[in-house]
Amino acid sequence: METIKYHRILLKLSGEALGSSQGSGIDPDRAMAIAKRVKEVREMNVDVAIVIGAGNLWRGKQGIELGMDRATADYMGMLATVMNALALMDALESQDVVTRVQSAIEMRSVAEPYIRRRAIRHMEKGRVVIFGGGTGNPYFSTDTAAALRAMEIDADVVIKATKVDGVYDSDPKTNDGAVKFDHLSYIEALNRRVEVMDSTAISLCMENKLPILVLNLFDPTALRLALLGEKIGTLVDENP
Repeated sequence: METIKYHRILLKLSGEALGSSQGSGIDPDRAMAIAKRVKEVREMNVDVAIVIGAGNLWRGKQGIELGMDRATADYMGMLATVMNALALMDALESQDVVTRVQSAIEMRSVAEPYIRRRAIRHMEKGRVVIFGGGTGNPYFSTDTAAALRAMEIDADVVIKATKVDGVYDSDPKTNDGAVKFDHLSYIEALNRRVEVMDSTAISLCMENKLPILVLNLFDPTALRLALLGEKIGTLVDENP
């Protein structure tokens, strides 16, 4: 019988994970690929919650550069995360994975309002919960929303799903000599300014001793092996 290391996970996805090859829009095939990964995890009896970004639809920084008010730009991004959440819910339910979307910004006709105890109850019943709307507040990233929600639902780990197999000392796409880290402490991750999660999210995880695991979601075996305790990706935790 397989031994599961993490029994409840918060999966943090970038908006680009749903995007086309150019990283924009919503690609149904990408959404379906993610849904199949999540279904495999649910079949391992692991509770799954998801936070997804909105970079494929809207980037607040672009609006700010064009003179838009920061809070307005951030609220637009939060709304875009709900669009991504609904797209992923549709893909999951087409795979017979019962899913609920909860939004920090109330829009009851398309999503439940975020209620911590209800989210936990959904997972106890085997449902996947997707948290949209970020934290519900401007000036906070979806990375911070992921760390916050993970702690609220008592997740064992935040899994940051990327297109690379871990954290490197430089960009492996442009530097063939980039070195991959198997492990980093929170302090090392902050000092190195690794572009995995923002400093607020990492600090929040550090204060609450919540590990962060960075892996390649599009590797068909990475997520499953990580849940079984194999050394996959890069682990960020309190150990030096």
